Amino acid sequence: MASGDVASATEALSRRDRIVIVLALGGVTALAWLWLVMQAQYMTDMAGDMTDMVMSLTDSWTVSYASLTFAMWWVMMLGMMLPSAAPMILTFETLNRNKRARGQMFVPTAIFVVGYLIAWGGFSAIATFAQWALDQFVLLTPMLEIGSRLFGGILLIVAGSYQFTPLKQACLRGCRSPFAFLLNHWHDGWIGALRMGLAHGAYCIGCCAVLMALLFLAGAMNLLWVATLAVFVFAEKLLPGGVWIGRAGGIAMLGFGVVLLHRGLG
Repeated sequence: MASGDVASATEALSRRDRIVIVLALGGVTALAWLWLVMQAQYMTDMAGDMTDMVMSLTDSWTVSYASLTFAMWWVMMLGMMLPSAAPMILTFETLNRNKRARGQMFVPTAIFVVGYLIAWGGFSAIATFAQWALDQFVLLTPMLEIGSRLFGGILLIVAGSYQFTPLKQACLRGCRSPFAFLLNHWHDGWIGALRMGLAHGAYCIGCCAVLMALLFLAGAMNLLWVATLAVFVFAEKLLPGGVWIGRAGGIAMLGFGVVLLHRGLG
């Protein structure tokens, strides 16, 4: 086979693999959102019964309920974060395929994705604990919305301020520059791919964890609010003006936070 034919075949194979990865990410994201829609509908139905509302705030924290809550947060993070992680995942696939073309070890892209999801699983465990703590102080409605304007205002001010911190900007740069991130964090082998996925997940958590806390502001089961935050994260990470979008969002959070805080104290 001529060298040109080999190059064309390799390019076609790479293009096929990228399409498969995009379709897989899209399919998993769609399934996550479908599950969230069903979960939101279930919780809406439960909230219609005052007895269930009381139970949700007091005696419902069994092991099975905590497990389901953890699953809810993990699926939600998957649905919100996978789209914005797609460029990093595709860049990993490209670099990994180039290494295999040079006769080096090939690692399935899924291993990198598993590391990423494990990182968000850790965050989901923290979010589950936070939900439990808020429930103990009866600060959440059955739709997982903070019922205190004072607490909501403080949360918005913290989130808005974090948008301008050096840590936020450093994590955002890591998420916005897939090629540079992977070159600086590259480790060979399956364990190496898992470590890179975990590292990328850690950067994403550093970039977005405080924003995810805002899910409690309008309700973690308010799917319009969940989608709004997901779109904001996507725009901040991937659009050319993402840095300015993040700063504008931070200013808006600070403004609304001051308003809520004033109303809560009034």
